[in-house]
Amino acid sequence: KTVFVTGAAGFIGSHTVTELLRAGYRVIAIDNFANAVPGEDGHAASLTRAEQLTGRSITFYQCDLLEKPELTKIFSKHKIDFVIHFAAMKAVGESMQKPLFYYKNNIVSTINLLEVMKEHGVYNMVFSSSCVVYGNPQYLPIDEAHPTGNVTNVYGRTKYAVEQMFEDICRAEKQWNIIPLRYFNPLGAHPSGKIGEDPIRAFTNLMPLIGEVALGKRSELTVLGGDYDTEDGTSARDFIHVMDLATGHVAALKKLEENPRYKVYNLGTGKGCTVLQLISAFEKVTGQKIPYKIQDRRLGDIPAIWGDCSLAERELNWKAEHTIEQMCEDFWRWLTSNPAGYRSDDPAVSAKDRAIIDSHISHSTALESGDK
Repeated sequence: KTVFVTGAAGFIGSHTVTELLRAGYRVIAIDNFANAVPGEDGHAASLTRAEQLTGRSITFYQCDLLEKPELTKIFSKHKIDFVIHFAAMKAVGESMQKPLFYYKNNIVSTINLLEVMKEHGVYNMVFSSSCVVYGNPQYLPIDEAHPTGNVTNVYGRTKYAVEQMFEDICRAEKQWNIIPLRYFNPLGAHPSGKIGEDPIRAFTNLMPLIGEVALGKRSELTVLGGDYDTEDGTSARDFIHVMDLATGHVAALKKLEENPRYKVYNLGTGKGCTVLQLISAFEKVTGQKIPYKIQDRRLGDIPAIWGDCSLAERELNWKAEHTIEQMCEDFWRWLTSNPAGYRSDDPAVSAKDRAIIDSHISHSTALESGDK
């Protein structure tokens, strides 16, 4: 069976493609490189590595979903069975400053995709949604029945709007099967250290920021908010290993074959972990000290959120297997093997970064042995 994957070169996309190849699917992948690194000959760097890891090949097109004629060409050329739709802009802060850009990019692009799918008789999709659609939790853990739509930022509103659109389409047109997966907070990297998170745009995720401190590229981590009603005052999230998310997508594809029409699943671990607990797990696994300072909370941030993921366990036969420590360990392996992300293959870039890392890590290891 053939799966068409949008946003395939990104963090979650590239890990999912690796799992799809391992599961025997043929993959047609697109990305517009808005937040992913192009590699040799216009292929995506992350997907080249996915091919190396699995020994299978990917058909890749650089394509933007807003360019409908390009999309139509690809669908006319291949027989596609399923679509997994990751492509979207996803920075919460930026979405508040550039609402029109986010609405167009996340919603219009999805409408283009649906229209082209329909023209070519492709009606099965897994969608990359998010726990942001729940807004501020009314209870914890959050299950799929928790009210949605009371969303505090533009990024979240685009995800909510797209979910609503899918639900309406599946109700009105019987041939559609769409499964939105509401993820919690993805961390980690492929255990091989060959694929990981390498955003082109400024880091807003916590883990890459912790990584920069560990490598000495930043002097300390800024923790936003120390007065939340949680165990240690810092906000709590349901961190999930990106490889668990990847297997969740493969499980959702199998579910599509049962014609579920419209069905939503949470993908998380079902446990909350605070920012300070994450820092301490990272320090324990890597031996690197992470200095931090606590600043005021960020407007609109949610104190604590974690999911009830028992529905996915029952109906998709899926469960998150990795611990916080494994997420830290895999992320650190990726970071130290690829100090300049996917550009680490370029000798000039990598020599400079490698020197920074070596001096910093040997320095902090020396400090540690001095401490004992």
